[in-house]
Amino acid sequence: MSESDVRAEVAPVPFADQFGGGDSEEPPGKPKRHPIWRDVPDHQWNDWRWQSQNAIRSVRQLKGLIAFSPEEMEAIGSLETEYKTAIPPYYFSLINPEDHDDPIRLQSIPSPLELTNPSGYELSDPLEEDKDSPVPGLTHRYPDRALLVTTHVCSMYCRFCTRKRATMVRGGWDSVSRNDERMVEYVRDHSEIRDVIVSGGDPLTLPITKLKFFLENLAAIPHVDVIRIGTRVPVTLPQRLFDQSLIDLLASVGKVWIQTHFNHPNEISAESAKVCMSLLKAGIPVNNHTVLLKGVNDSLDTMRKLMRGLLRIKVRPYYIFHCDPVIGAGHFRTSIWKGMEIMEGLRGHMSGLGIPTYVVDSPHGGGKIPVMPNYVISASDDAVVLRNYEGMLVRYQAEDKTLQSNDQGRTRGVSSLLQGSKSALIPENAERMIRRQMNLATVSAEEASSGCSSNDNGSSENDNGSSENETVPNSLIELGIKKKVAPGRKAR
Repeated sequence: MSESDVRAEVAPVPFADQFGGGDSEEPPGKPKRHPIWRDVPDHQWNDWRWQSQNAIRSVRQLKGLIAFSPEEMEAIGSLETEYKTAIPPYYFSLINPEDHDDPIRLQSIPSPLELTNPSGYELSDPLEEDKDSPVPGLTHRYPDRALLVTTHVCSMYCRFCTRKRATMVRGGWDSVSRNDERMVEYVRDHSEIRDVIVSGGDPLTLPITKLKFFLENLAAIPHVDVIRIGTRVPVTLPQRLFDQSLIDLLASVGKVWIQTHFNHPNEISAESAKVCMSLLKAGIPVNNHTVLLKGVNDSLDTMRKLMRGLLRIKVRPYYIFHCDPVIGAGHFRTSIWKGMEIMEGLRGHMSGLGIPTYVVDSPHGGGKIPVMPNYVISASDDAVVLRNYEGMLVRYQAEDKTLQSNDQGRTRGVSSLLQGSKSALIPENAERMIRRQMNLATVSAEEASSGCSSNDNGSSENDNGSSENETVPNSLIELGIKKKVAPGRKAR
């Protein structure tokens, strides 16, 4: 009996029994293995070739590892000819097989929902990359950037992949072809191209000789400043980057940046952290793309954990993509409002280093369009009213100029900020303002205990004409403007 047949006959094992309990630290610090691979020697488990050769590629194999209803089996069986399945044992072992909605399962295992399309709006090439392709495999959309599809092969086939049409091609990708040469020639002949995205499929699945062809030839073009490699290998098959010769090749080029793709904090493992650090030590920056996926990461808590986890392994969050309307991925798509809600909960609530840009990749090849909450509330010739993450509204005078005279009479609210009679509107019970008052109260108490009066240093009143150690009232605060004049300058 073959190893694949053995896999197909193994009954699912309770998740708690597999890994010693359902709870794990985040990010995981101990490598996980499904019981079927429990006895695989470490030298094989850590070999990317073994991982690829033993990847789960059929519904028959899945049947022995994950529980499915008969209806599900029939539905996903019909999907085998529509889109590939390949799940390395490493990545499969991150799945909790007892959780039907496990985020790793949803990304990698076929679902009957792929057969549904309530809106009727699903496209094989939703970004119209083929229409912007002057030579086969190359997309030239932005003035200074070009994307090269270098392979149809992936280490794991994401169920929401935008480029499913390319991954269904079979054969002919191992050696350098005339079309590969034409893509490099196109970049060489167009001096406006500064940034080349080497994509696929996954370029880190290419034979070393072919990857070397692309990297060395592109790096030798003087006007190419950046070579970005789009890859999920650090996430789905980190063992590929245990090979130091691959790291050395990437580092030798000098222009390479890695654009990887973590979608959930459960994907940040000891192995993935290790290879990201290896890339960084080799001088290769690592950025991350995340796709917003319903049921996988469409919650603020999950996204915060993911972004903080990425920062811990020194991977810079770069983009959150809205899921494209590609065939079979409609069940992953959220509303735009959900993405904006998540961005609202990231900005200001965590380090700016961990804030990606939320983008919609526009239909008709329109490219990436950033979408974000509105932070500009109103504007006049003299000032703008801006909103921060707390909901605080502030007047901001951008230019150093004489202000227009204001004889429009007294006004309130946002209008008062534009008029200049107020400088800020602060929500009630603002934690930061309460902290300020507590700090002032502490300072005042310390001064009192040392025999000093707060009036001795001239700090008796604030801009509202009230005592600085008053507590923040449970209502919207309006801060008046108190003009401060720098020494040696006249007030305007």
